[in-house]
Amino acid sequence: MELYEVNETLIDVAMGRVNADVVLKNANLVNVCTGEIVKSDIAIKGERVAFVGDASHTVGNTTRVFNIDGKYVCPGFLDGHVHVESSMVTISQFAKGVLPHGTTGVFIDPHEIANVLGVDGVKLMIEESQHVPLRVYVTVPSCVPASFPEFETAGAEIGPKEVEELMEYRNVVALGEMMNYPGIIYKDKKMIDEVKVTLKNNKVVEGHFYGDIKELNAYISAGISSSHESTSKEIGLAKARLGMHVMIREGSAWKDLKEVIKIVTEEKIDSRRVCLVSDDRHPDDIVYEGHLDHIVNRAIEEGVDPVEAIQMVTINTAEHFNVDNDVGIIAPGKLADILVLENINPLKVSMTFVGGKLVAKDGNMLEKVIEYSYPRYAKETIKLKQPLTYNDFKIYAPKGTEKLKVNVIEVIEGSVLTRKRVLDASIENGEVVQDMDRDILKVATIERHKGSGEIGIGLVTGFKFKSGAVASTVAHDSHNLLVVGTNDKDMAYACNKLAEVGGGMIAVDKEEVIALIKLPIAGLISDEPIENVCAQVKSLSDAWKRLGCTMINPFMTMSLLALSVLPEIRITNKGLIDTVNFKKINIFV
Repeated sequence: MELYEVNETLIDVAMGRVNADVVLKNANLVNVCTGEIVKSDIAIKGERVAFVGDASHTVGNTTRVFNIDGKYVCPGFLDGHVHVESSMVTISQFAKGVLPHGTTGVFIDPHEIANVLGVDGVKLMIEESQHVPLRVYVTVPSCVPASFPEFETAGAEIGPKEVEELMEYRNVVALGEMMNYPGIIYKDKKMIDEVKVTLKNNKVVEGHFYGDIKELNAYISAGISSSHESTSKEIGLAKARLGMHVMIREGSAWKDLKEVIKIVTEEKIDSRRVCLVSDDRHPDDIVYEGHLDHIVNRAIEEGVDPVEAIQMVTINTAEHFNVDNDVGIIAPGKLADILVLENINPLKVSMTFVGGKLVAKDGNMLEKVIEYSYPRYAKETIKLKQPLTYNDFKIYAPKGTEKLKVNVIEVIEGSVLTRKRVLDASIENGEVVQDMDRDILKVATIERHKGSGEIGIGLVTGFKFKSGAVASTVAHDSHNLLVVGTNDKDMAYACNKLAEVGGGMIAVDKEEVIALIKLPIAGLISDEPIENVCAQVKSLSDAWKRLGCTMINPFMTMSLLALSVLPEIRITNKGLIDTVNFKKINIFV
């Protein structure tokens, strides 16, 4: 409903002249506008709320009445920053996973598929989103590629012209996370023009920021209004004090809530510009642990008042994206996206209504979700110059070298960051080799979009593999083919197998597949039901443990090894990238 429209039927229902379609009776309404809980009924006509209060006068013979019997009612949850591709399922299957957990709306940044398929990939996701009982708002990917072309090769490019085109879509509400913050503070024309196009269209610009206070001021002054990349109370507080909407992330691997929520629990700041988001969440975590309901409960566990925590996934998010005329609030005229909660501490969702229709109850979907069929071109994205061999992963030491220092990527469990370590190389027969006793493995990124044959090779520590290799075409953000291994033969075997099946994630040992998730859509997304993907993720997790890695959600930690916009050091198809000083570096010190 546009701002200038008047739904006269809602007026008639409120006045008792027309019966409501649905009435929720005897509820404890979590009023996110006032931060209080009040006894109330809610009357619904069509997709929208018509009356809040004693709704007895709206009930007729055709009205469906739900006696809530003192349970709690609140607006449907809104995830202000999420990459659906990271769940490894389609939007249709994602909807099946999150709706029973109370998520009725998501603000997606499809920059994963955009880095593979460009504007066409974004349009495919927009098209699919029209056919699911989940409200899908789209933020246009801003950084495709994520950083400078000399640092990595993406499958596509999106610039100001493409941003302008996508802004015309009805459910596009923002420019997606501006990861290339150096491009903003040093006034790169492409980045600045994308922001200008967005602001011209009266839409918001999402942020992604690491840097000092001077850079932060410059970044915000460009018109960027949020950031989900805060890992400490101090960083979150600095952003909040400069007017940013602080999005606190609690995903499958990146768990920032415990520290960043202290801006509310310790510093006692006004939380109305604080949102809780998932960013990246694996399908098994969604199905078995929860989505935003889990994150709200984590905030409550850290000391946030339950009503305040609910505001962080409803009205706060809706107001930030300027969609509070429709969602985020239970009030007359708003869309009837409503949750019934068994209790609020801890929070438990029992019923999910979308547009006044009961779509999920007691953890089960009631509404049938029709699967969207992706075209053939979206499933033919793995293009290698030729099959790989173990020789492709050799690192030759300078002739006559017996001792050598090398740059090594250190991964940090539960963090998006890496550290640059300088270690002694293990040298055998003139080659730098893996050293499992010291947890030094080889890592490589192979260009897979254009068949160029480019390979960047480095060393990594932190995974603690004792045998085998793992590979993935989920490798943020350009999503080239990424592999980590204890030996070169298994590395080659894993890569070739993924190319054969159209992409995915794999674990091999002694040139034998021990776990495989096929992700044929852009090498990122499965075309199978979410339950099947959950089982495959479990199998892959078990395989990683069998190979020696005991990390929590290690796939996501691995997938960021190629992300050349996060500190301190990454590996792309162009080689090792120092992401603090923004330059390519040699493996040898």
